Amino acid sequence: MRERILVADGAMGTLLYSHGVDLCFEELNLTHPSQVLHIHQAYIEAGADIIQTNTYGANYIKLARYGLEDSVKKINTAAVQIAKKAAGKDTFILGTIGGIHGSRTTNGTKEEIKRSFREQLYCLLLEGVDGLLLETYYDFDELTTVLKIAREETDIPIVTNVSMHEAGVLQNGLGLADALQRLENLGADIVGVNCRLGPHHMLESLETVPLLKRALLAVYPNASYPGYKDGKLFYENEPEYFEKYALNFRKEGVSLIGGCCGTTPEHIRALVKGLINREPIQEKHVRQIETETEVTMPDSKGAQKPSLLETVKKRQSVIVELGTPKHLNTATFFEGAQALKDAGIDAITLADNSLANPRICNASMASLVKQQIGLTPLVHIACRDRNLIGLQSHLMGLHTLGITELLAITGDPTKIGDFPGATSVFDVTSFELIQLIKQFNEGISMSGKSLQQKTSFTVAAAFNPNVRHLDRAVVRLEKKKESGADYFITQPIFSPEKIVEVYEATKHIEAPIYIGIMPLTSSQNAEFLHNEVPGIKLTDQVRARMALSNGNRDQATREGLEISKELIDAALEHFHGIYLVTPFMRYDMTVNLTEYINSKMSATAVKGVIQTENSVY
Repeated sequence: MRERILVADGAMGTLLYSHGVDLCFEELNLTHPSQVLHIHQAYIEAGADIIQTNTYGANYIKLARYGLEDSVKKINTAAVQIAKKAAGKDTFILGTIGGIHGSRTTNGTKEEIKRSFREQLYCLLLEGVDGLLLETYYDFDELTTVLKIAREETDIPIVTNVSMHEAGVLQNGLGLADALQRLENLGADIVGVNCRLGPHHMLESLETVPLLKRALLAVYPNASYPGYKDGKLFYENEPEYFEKYALNFRKEGVSLIGGCCGTTPEHIRALVKGLINREPIQEKHVRQIETETEVTMPDSKGAQKPSLLETVKKRQSVIVELGTPKHLNTATFFEGAQALKDAGIDAITLADNSLANPRICNASMASLVKQQIGLTPLVHIACRDRNLIGLQSHLMGLHTLGITELLAITGDPTKIGDFPGATSVFDVTSFELIQLIKQFNEGISMSGKSLQQKTSFTVAAAFNPNVRHLDRAVVRLEKKKESGADYFITQPIFSPEKIVEVYEATKHIEAPIYIGIMPLTSSQNAEFLHNEVPGIKLTDQVRARMALSNGNRDQATREGLEISKELIDAALEHFHGIYLVTPFMRYDMTVNLTEYINSKMSATAVKGVIQTENSVY
């Protein structure tokens, strides 16, 4: 390989699968050896210099799925013998051992994996393979563990291929360049990539890999991304596509080129045809990775406002939730937002399809509120509606819009909303979402790839004190704080005693808490919240007071506001933050309460000045 680029074979498993084999591919070494032999011969006839044994999953752990765990030696021995029969004296044979941990159907403890690896390794070495191919490892720790074992046991060449989560990044967020350098340091002779991605992304990934000190580079791309039709996976691209990439891989310093899932002898023939020049390139051009200058998005006035965290740490703060409409008429919403701004709130919070009911996208409304009204938006992000792809896209979009205040929540399950048949995604928990958002602040995507900018998100987390065991809820709050939450927002509380209880239970936590308060609009509203809305409980006294309105709207409004003001009085004695929830777009009620809070804060400030002046005299 130091003198001539070598071409390896392509897929074994997916080729057998395409021929109708859907059982244990490795068992065919015993039951249908001629079928395996013909595939080896086809690759050699196509021009492959190296073939790999049909032993990818021929270890104790994976064979146990088929009741073949006692046939490890027989299967591996037969595999090498079949490969030797096909190869003759002019073709090299790599003994293949595939990754175990993280595969879709198989797992094992670290010690079990080590024992299983050793057993298969000894079988292959005893049969005299020319080298080892450790391929399709999703767990980098597993690969380094087994590489150390293999390197201690043999001096024959070892190829180690990792499988990337996305271009240039492994599943655990480790960069490809770093991973390959570590494998080189552990004694691998050839390091590279295989599976998951096609030629385009593998070439793109290799561009980030600097010249290695000793090890050579290998690449085994998939034919394409897999498709799914009539219950079967399939791969499609023209083999000529591989021909175009052969010389490009050479330019990146690759010394071993083969194929992975979906590739056939025709793909290997195309690689051979494309490699007009087999002389390996010994040095790569040094590349500078371009980075963009970080940009801080200003508000609509052009000045950078302090974050809610900074605000609530300095003074008492009011934020108000105003639900985006369930329809396309937005007039009332913007009237309410303007009225709340005029009343002096610090931010407007926008729920993410609360109670699993579809509403206008809160990011869109947040952007308009910010631009047209000059009000800070606090955008809720639920884990329910977006997979990891959607979450990352959403976060990048919010950053681009200059929206930096976020509330990470789990989200109500879809079965309680307007579309009970819809799917709840929940790729991550609220704890993990908080961590991911904080990772964005370091300029790193969910997969570990550079975002080329750092975000500046401030992350709030939800806290539900309306539970039987408050101490357990506080433990969850502490875990969210450990995950990176900057401050907390509670579910609406309907008891002054509960507010005091929350204060006593959380006063040791060094993070601000906004106490949730929702004005009630009627007795029916009170009963609905108490009996049907998760996370909200009312006291018997509050329910009785609302029942006295006897269906009189004005009386119910006055009573609802009076109850809320009593709660506000209790909250302001212990907390800096008040979180008002606007019921049924009744922004007149939250405007009223905002003005009440501001008047109390003004009175407190005046009292403080008077006390200070008196102390001087």
